[in-house]
Amino acid sequence: MLIAIPNVLSAAEAAEALAALKAADWTDGRVTAGHQSAQVKDNLQIQEGSPLHQRLGEMVLSGLGRSSLFISAVLPQRVFPPLFNRYDVGMTFGAHVDNSIRQIRGTPHRIRTDVSCTLFLTPPEDYDGGELVVQDTYGEQRVKLPAGHAVVYPATSLHRVEPVTRGARISSFFWIQSMVRDDMRRRLLFDLDMAINAATPDLPQGHEAPVALTGVYHNLLRQWAEVA
Repeated sequence: MLIAIPNVLSAAEAAEALAALKAADWTDGRVTAGHQSAQVKDNLQIQEGSPLHQRLGEMVLSGLGRSSLFISAVLPQRVFPPLFNRYDVGMTFGAHVDNSIRQIRGTPHRIRTDVSCTLFLTPPEDYDGGELVVQDTYGEQRVKLPAGHAVVYPATSLHRVEPVTRGARISSFFWIQSMVRDDMRRRLLFDLDMAINAATPDLPQGHEAPVALTGVYHNLLRQWAEVA
């Protein structure tokens, strides 16, 4: 399930983050890649744990917490501290699948990477190329979103970032451990939640259907969720 999440950051927040990142010190992006991914990864990242990384990561997490669409689509249990990368002209990330388990730097905690997320920070008109290309059961999907918008998709998906041919593409990326690890079950719950929200305003006040359907939603979540 690939879903675009609009306005995780406001235009002002995205511009603030982008300006700070343009002035940042960047290192080789392969420091966070697995063995196979490192062979096809060519980008830059800011240092994990730096004051800038922590400040901007908190900004992203706050934005996610305000997004009901993100919460409905992902059902987050744990979110990996957001990372930030940069693709200059000629840089790319070849086809790969994200690591299944990620250690949170400086802690004993690990998360299972059920869902991948990219939050775009550079306005799309400021660079050419750099599309996120995700292959899933519906074929190949190419994603390039406005600054402050994000996309979530199964971490099991084969995906790549196309070479940048003009400008620079700066983004945040991270992973989520969902309460519901199975993508199909998350999709069913998301579709049911969206259907309830869409239908409820058209029904008479006190109609029993929204209550019944909400009960179905929560009973399915109760069956499938892992919250330990």
